[in-house]
Amino acid sequence: MKGLIQRVSHANVSIDGETVGAINRGILLLLGVEKGDTVQSADKLLHKVLNYRIFPDNEGRMNLSLRDTNGGLLVVSQFTLVADTRKGMRPGFSKGATPEQGEQLYRYFTEQAAKQLNQVATGRFGANMQITLENDGPVTFMLEAPAE
Repeated sequence: MKGLIQRVSHANVSIDGETVGAINRGILLLLGVEKGDTVQSADKLLHKVLNYRIFPDNEGRMNLSLRDTNGGLLVVSQFTLVADTRKGMRPGFSKGATPEQGEQLYRYFTEQAAKQLNQVATGRFGANMQITLENDGPVTFMLEAPAE
């Protein structure tokens, strides 16, 4: 399981012009599910997302986590994150989970996040979404949780 996190001042996701999820200061997470990922993979990645120290403390150092700052989390499914881009000029998607498994783990991830944070918003799995964000920094990291 892979997650691309971006520290944002605000972010929202829309489908057909309608906003379906929005947060203020926090993290935009683009979430990719691979074959072999499990709920344990999701739990590990969620722990990392919530506790990864990417927010500035009083001295401007990245010492605070999303949990420390009580920020928002916007989770958007993005199967293209798990693409194999090592060869050729077209991405390969053989490492990606099936749509059914991907949706199941995406829903599990977002449900678990909502139990631990005050502000969790999502996109819609499998939809064509438009994301608007104001990247804060920019601060962007790829986080991975290995399949069990």
